[in-house]
Amino acid sequence: MLPVSMTTPDRSYTSPLRDDQARLTRRRIIDAAHDRFLAQGYAGTTIEAIARAAGVSVQTVYNSVGNKAAVLTAVYDTALAGDDAPVAISERPTFQAMLTEPDARRCLARYAALSRELGQRAAPLVATILAEAGNPDLRALAATAERQRAQGTAAVARHVADRFGLAPGLTVDEAADILWALTAPETMIRLVHERGWTWERYEAWLADAMTGGVLGHPRGSAAARR
Repeated sequence: MLPVSMTTPDRSYTSPLRDDQARLTRRRIIDAAHDRFLAQGYAGTTIEAIARAAGVSVQTVYNSVGNKAAVLTAVYDTALAGDDAPVAISERPTFQAMLTEPDARRCLARYAALSRELGQRAAPLVATILAEAGNPDLRALAATAERQRAQGTAAVARHVADRFGLAPGLTVDEAADILWALTAPETMIRLVHERGWTWERYEAWLADAMTGGVLGHPRGSAAARR
């Protein structure tokens, strides 16, 4: 029998370490790409520049994340996730609190809070994407993001309709369209980044606009006028 030191090593001890190193490398690439996209735009950023900023080889970028379009998608997903990665939005405490909220107005207020939370994380990157919307890679990402957002607003509209009811004459599809329009990233960017609204004012306005549009309740809370 061979001595223990000469037998095949147990790979189960080294695999977790390699996995951790791979995750750290991937996150370093994504963080570097995020900074480059914001500083240089998508068209002005190269894989080579991302690799230099991350301190890795170009091949490592491809192996860990993918091509530039895949890197952008990873950057966008990470910006939305923040510290909650890889928890899905539907599993986050803010979303779960919205689902269990017994009051209709507070339910939509919680949804507005979630929209603000996601907006604060991803707004600068979204502005970059919107500024270069003619790029095929950015159009593809924007289309995916809009499809996912439409699915989310439809789910919230169905929840509100089933639990609280909607404004007289309003269908679930119309309520979903209202929520989809109100949570548009373009509106958020214009109000906060271009018109100078605080995030608190934006959240309060959004909550009131959702309430008025979907429930038909009077608007004009004190918070919205701050």
